[in-house]
Amino acid sequence: MRRIAILALFMPLFLINAQNNFKIKALKIDEPIKIDGKLEESSWSQAEKVELNYEIQITDNKPAHQKTIAMVLYDNQNLYFGFICYDTNPSQIRARITDRDKIWEDDFIILIIDTYGDNQNAYELAVNPYGIQGDAIRAGNSEDISFDLVWHSAGVVTDSGWTVEVAIPFKSLRFPKKENPEWSILIARNYPRESRFIFSWTPFDKNNPCLLCQSGKLTGLEGISSVKFIEVLPYIMGYQTGAIKSYSDPSLGFKNEPVKARVGTGVKFSPNPELTIEGVLNPDFSQVETDAYQISVNTTFALYYPEKRPFFLEGSEIFQTPINVFYSRMINNPIFALKLKQKSNRLTIAYLSSLDEKPPFLIPGEESSSTISTELKSFVNLGRLRYDFGEQSYVGLILTGRNFSNAYNYVGGVDWNHLFWKNYYFRGQILYSMTKEINNPDLFSEERKFGNTGYNATFNGERYSGKGMVFRLSRVTKNHEFSISYRDFSPTFQPHLGFVTSNNKRQINIENNFNFYLNNPIIDIANVIVEAGLEFNYLGARKDRWVMLGVGGQFKNQINVFVGFLPVNEEIFRGHKFSKITRLFANFYSTPFEFLTFQLEGEYGRKIYRGSEPKLGFAKEFNVYLKLKPTDKFEFSIWIAKARLEDNRTGEIFYDGYVAGLVGIYQFNPNFFIRLITQYNSFSRSIQVFPLLSFKLNPFTIFYIGSVADMLDFGEPHGVKQTNRQFFLKFQYLWRN
Repeated sequence: MRRIAILALFMPLFLINAQNNFKIKALKIDEPIKIDGKLEESSWSQAEKVELNYEIQITDNKPAHQKTIAMVLYDNQNLYFGFICYDTNPSQIRARITDRDKIWEDDFIILIIDTYGDNQNAYELAVNPYGIQGDAIRAGNSEDISFDLVWHSAGVVTDSGWTVEVAIPFKSLRFPKKENPEWSILIARNYPRESRFIFSWTPFDKNNPCLLCQSGKLTGLEGISSVKFIEVLPYIMGYQTGAIKSYSDPSLGFKNEPVKARVGTGVKFSPNPELTIEGVLNPDFSQVETDAYQISVNTTFALYYPEKRPFFLEGSEIFQTPINVFYSRMINNPIFALKLKQKSNRLTIAYLSSLDEKPPFLIPGEESSSTISTELKSFVNLGRLRYDFGEQSYVGLILTGRNFSNAYNYVGGVDWNHLFWKNYYFRGQILYSMTKEINNPDLFSEERKFGNTGYNATFNGERYSGKGMVFRLSRVTKNHEFSISYRDFSPTFQPHLGFVTSNNKRQINIENNFNFYLNNPIIDIANVIVEAGLEFNYLGARKDRWVMLGVGGQFKNQINVFVGFLPVNEEIFRGHKFSKITRLFANFYSTPFEFLTFQLEGEYGRKIYRGSEPKLGFAKEFNVYLKLKPTDKFEFSIWIAKARLEDNRTGEIFYDGYVAGLVGIYQFNPNFFIRLITQYNSFSRSIQVFPLLSFKLNPFTIFYIGSVADMLDFGEPHGVKQTNRQFFLKFQYLWRN
C-alpha cells in the first residue's frame, strides 16, 4: 500500500554546499573484524571517531538530543563502519527482526556513500538495532529501494542504547581508479519517537535541493584501486502446474501437468571497479513477491506494476529518464540477457540486450491504452550514454530497439538535468520513435484512431513515426517549492519498451508547495499545495482543465495528514464534455507506536464513468491499510480498497466492489521466514493464495518453497473453483571470487 522510502525521512530537507571541513579518515587494519555488533576488537578503539551532533529533522541543525558515535576501518577486502547509538530511554527503541528492506519504521543508522564524489549517485545502506539491513541506490534526489547489495551487518541492543557493525566488500562497490580516493559520505541516525528525528554528522541547509552536496568526506582509502571479481549465480528449480479444463464448464475438473525442472545461470565479471559485465542464460525471472490486486474497473489506461526481478533492478538507475522509455517488465521471458555498465569519471556507458519470448505490447492512445499478450519472440537492445557535469547536472542519450521478424520499434533521444542558481532545476527529454507494426489483425484488432493521422491501433503492418518531449523548470527552497512542466506526445509516439500509456496530448502543469516549520506541541510541519493544469490534443481541443488545492501536515505521534479539493475540473471524454467534476480526497498515515501502522485514503465527489457511454457519477472510494506487529518476529497486515460509482441523477450503480488482502509473516531469524498472502477481488470474484517459505543467506543466495493458487467464484451451481495452481522449489547460490 505505502512504503516509507528513505528519501521521505530527509524530506523536505533539500540541501546543498559541500562540507569540506567534515572529514573522517579510515584506519587500515590487519586484525580480522568479527561482525557481531559488539565492537570488541582493539582496532575500534584506535579508529577516528565522529559524532552525529546535528538534528536536521525536525529542527535546523540544533544539537542532537541523543549521542551517536561513528568510526571507520578498512582492510584489503572490506570497508568497516562501527556505531554506538546512545539512548536515554532504551525501552522505547523501535526495532524488529524482519526481512531486509523492511526497517524504515524502525530506529536505524544510514550511510549514503558517493564513491565518485560527483553528487550524482550514491549507495544507501541502513541497519536497525538488530542488524537487519535496508539498502537503496540514489540517483540525484530520487532513490530505488528495490536495489540490493552484498554486505554484512550485526547489531546489539544494550542498557544504554545499541551498537552496530557493518562490513562492505569493496567488490560490491563501483568506484573510480585512483591512488588516494576521497569519497563523499553522509552519516545519519533515524530516531522515531513522538516525531521522526534525524541526527546527522554534517549540518544541512534546507534552502537548497542537493542532498548529496551536503556530504562530508571519507579519506585514507589507499591501495584499493585493483579490486576485481567474478560472480556466478546458478539456480535449479522444480515446479508443477495445473489449470482448470474449461472456464465455461468448471465441472470438467482440473488438469495437473507433470513435474518439470529448470536450470540456468548468471555470470557477472568486473575487471576493475569501473566496468561490470553481466549475462544470464535461461534465467528464472518468475516473481516470488506477488503483485497486489489493483482496482481497474473504471480505468482505461494500463496499470503500473513495479519491477521485482534482480537482473533488471541492479544498475536500473542509469536507464531512468524523465519519460519512462524503458519499463523492464516489457521484457517478459528472456532466453538470454546481457548487460554492461562502464563509468569512467563523469562518463557512463550502459547496454542491455535480450532475446525475449512472449513479449507484451502496450499501445498508448488519447483516451485509453491497449495491452496485448503474444506468443512471439523479439530481440531487444537498449543503449545509454550519460555525461555528468556540475552538481547533479547531466546530459544523456538513449536508444531502444525491439525487433520482430517483420516488425520493429525504435526510440532515441536526448535527456538532461541542470542545477543552476543554487535552487533551480531544468530537466527534460526529447524523443523520436519509428514503428513498423506486426501485420496480424488476428493478434490485435481495434479501430481506435491515432488522432487525425489516418493510422489505427490494429496490427495491420502500418509504418509511422512520432515524437515525445518533456520540459520541467523547478525552484526548491525551505519554505517554497515551485515547478512548471510541459509534456507533448504526438498521436503516433510509441515506445514499445517503455511505459507510456497516453499520447496525442499537449499538457502544462504548474505546482506550488508552501512549507511552514512550526515545531510546536501539536504539529511539526504544515503544507499548502496549489496545482493547476491544462491538456489539449493535437487538434487543439481542450481535453482537460483542473485546479487542485491541498493542505497537510506532519503532526506529533508521527501522524501525516493531507486533504485536497478539486474546485475546477473539466474534461472531454469520448466526445462528451463534463464540467464541475469536483471532489474531495484525503490521506491519513500514522505509526504512533512500534507495533502499529495505519493508513486511510479516501475520495468523495464526482467522477466520470468511463464506459462506452460515459456519464458523470458520484464516487465514494476508500483504501485502508493496517499493520500490526504483536512481537519482534511476527507481523500481519490487512488492506482493503473499496470503490463505488453511481449515476448523479438516476441513482444507477455503475460499479460497487472492493479488493482486499491479508499478509502474515513470521520471521524466525534475519535469514528465515514463512509468509502467507491471500487476496480477493470482488469485481472479478477471484481469489489468490500464496504461501512461501524463504531462506536468504544474502540477497542472491536463496532457497524458496511455495505455491500459488488462483480461484474463481463461478456462482451457482459451481461455486468457488480452483483455476490455476503452481508448486515450486528453487535454490540459487552466489559464488564470488
